Amino acid sequence: MPSRSTDALFQLIKSLEKSEKRNLKLFVNRNSGSESLKSLQLFDALDKMSEYDDALVLKKAPSIKKQQLSNTKALLYRQILSSLRVLKDERNTDLQLHEMLDNARILYNKGLYHQTLKILERIKEFARTHNQLTYLQQALFFEKKIEALYITRSLQTRAGELSAEADTVNKTITNINALSNLTLLLYGWYIQNGHARNEKDLKTAQQFIEAHLPADTGNSFYEKVYLYQSYVWYAYIKLDFLMYYRYCQKWVDVFEQHPRMIETETAMYVKGMHNLMSAHFNLLNHDKLALCIKKFKHFAQSSLIQDTDNNRIVTYVYLYTAVINLHFLEGTFHKGIKMVPFLEKMLVEHARYLDRHRVMVFYYKIACLYFGSGDNGKAIDYLNRIINQKDDLRTDLQCYSRLLHLIAHYELGNYNLLEYLIKSVYRYMAKMGNLSKVEEEMFRFLRHAFKFNERTIKPEFEKLLNKLKKYQNHRLESRAFAYLDVISWLESKISGINVQDVIRKKYLNEQRENNT
Repeated sequence: MPSRSTDALFQLIKSLEKSEKRNLKLFVNRNSGSESLKSLQLFDALDKMSEYDDALVLKKAPSIKKQQLSNTKALLYRQILSSLRVLKDERNTDLQLHEMLDNARILYNKGLYHQTLKILERIKEFARTHNQLTYLQQALFFEKKIEALYITRSLQTRAGELSAEADTVNKTITNINALSNLTLLLYGWYIQNGHARNEKDLKTAQQFIEAHLPADTGNSFYEKVYLYQSYVWYAYIKLDFLMYYRYCQKWVDVFEQHPRMIETETAMYVKGMHNLMSAHFNLLNHDKLALCIKKFKHFAQSSLIQDTDNNRIVTYVYLYTAVINLHFLEGTFHKGIKMVPFLEKMLVEHARYLDRHRVMVFYYKIACLYFGSGDNGKAIDYLNRIINQKDDLRTDLQCYSRLLHLIAHYELGNYNLLEYLIKSVYRYMAKMGNLSKVEEEMFRFLRHAFKFNERTIKPEFEKLLNKLKKYQNHRLESRAFAYLDVISWLESKISGINVQDVIRKKYLNEQRENNT
């Protein structure tokens, strides 16, 4: 059986641009030998394949014996990385600092200590400017080594300065490490569980903060960013959307106060913008979300994004997510559905850049677009993609996918299936600890809903609506409304129109009120 597209070399080759492929061949030919020529034959074979298959590789590159394939692949992998290093992006701070440190090491090995110290000074200045404290730490360590081993006539004034500077840098790095650990723990908990389900979950998040937050967080760039990120995830977990918005804004602001860092930590800035747009969505800030999307679209066209595959794909994923969210707020689900073929194509073409979590979120949002527009069959198709994954990520999203799946079948009148699904979904949500009072009320209604006729069902919808509205301002109960606009669904059933028309009417009324 073919080893479908999981081969590391194959994935690397498929990520290359035309210019990078051309540079690889020039690079290999300059260092040509019999093994290098074989590696180019292997490259040509893999480049033309759509899926990786050992047998097909050996057939397309007959000069490579089966026992040579592993070593030739390893050689080609190293050659590709070396050729890409030659084409390094001058904006890449890490690569520049690595090169400067390599040069310092070469000069040191030549015994040119004064020249080494001059390069180390440049490294330190560059590292400070770009907040690269680990490189600053390496440069200081190297400088201390030279001063301790050799007489450079600078030790009289430098000993105290180097010691104090090294202590300051080490303390800052310790804080950054603690804060980045806290961010990772909170984000990891959210990816696994979603929003807080109960007081126990709230306490767990609070314990993360109390156990890992340094007493003195400092004022360096990374200390601020990781501190803001930690509070972003803490607020998001406990469904405090106002706090979530405030810290998302701080996250973005600290980058815009240090514009060079947008270039150095592009992915982190992009993630901050994504969370800020999500905050506007959760707070129903239509206008601010629209402005953020406009700003983000402009940023997405910059060379900083367009010149790097990873930045480009992740940026567009977040951009399309925000655009879908704006369609939700404005009740223009039919416009959002027009994006679906393009999104499907993107998910296939750029699968290697997209994690399972992000794909699940896209499927859920697409399902919600179809559900809101009244196409329940299509909604079920996309929900099945989530349900059938049997994934351990985002158990909350798994639960609400099943609940929406249940409602979509109710809308289609699949009553024979409904009785089994209600029991199955209820058991699943109970097992995952995802049953709040809102969900309990919905299950209580659905168990009997198909027994009513068109005349008697309307008062039942009204009763359920009145019950659920009481929970909208309760933090732990409101998590259901963050995933599924059940209020608009009930209002649509009472008024006899699609969900998107209910939301659109609310949006237009709000716009009129704001303009008067």
